[in-house]
Amino acid sequence: MYGRKGYQLLKDFASGEKGQLKPFNSKLFDETIEECDQNHHLLQSLIRKMQQEDLDVPNNRNADHYGALIHHLSLMRNKRCLMAYVYNRAEIVRDLAWRVGLELLDLPSEIQEKLTSLEKEYFKNHSVALKSYMGKVGIELNVDMVPPKDPYIKVRILDDIDEGIVLSDKTTNFARHSMHFLKRTDAEPYIARGQMEELTD
Repeated sequence: MYGRKGYQLLKDFASGEKGQLKPFNSKLFDETIEECDQNHHLLQSLIRKMQQEDLDVPNNRNADHYGALIHHLSLMRNKRCLMAYVYNRAEIVRDLAWRVGLELLDLPSEIQEKLTSLEKEYFKNHSVALKSYMGKVGIELNVDMVPPKDPYIKVRILDDIDEGIVLSDKTTNFARHSMHFLKRTDAEPYIARGQMEELTD
């Protein structure tokens, strides 16, 4: 009551590693909504009580007025907490499209498991909008987020990658733990998915 559930919801979100998603806390989310409903019903009942007593609701300053004010402020606090929770998760989902890839299947399974069906739909819609814009301007905006010093990088293969992948104009077979000298734009999607690592001198 009095905004505690919303506070717990945001505390749960903040307890995760920055920029990383935790599973959607549907239990606390639903409890916060339930608390909002309780505040709303109590607020309405206090207003009705004052109206039945023929009191001037906006200017009345008795216990019922302050009780209604507390329920109103608690309701608004919980609503802000709910919006902050959803907004901050949405920011991370948007960021995944830039860092990992524009296809939902590009996301590691452990990340996909933490997304709700609505967040997956949001990711798809955001990716479609990005692809559409990049197609119009003719620029791949989600590569080279930091300007590279060299267009080629040395990488080590960390995880099994399907054979016969075409990179730019050549076909390459990647054996686990093998090292390659690749174009940065070719390697970045695999680095983002944790299948390759960049080797620096």
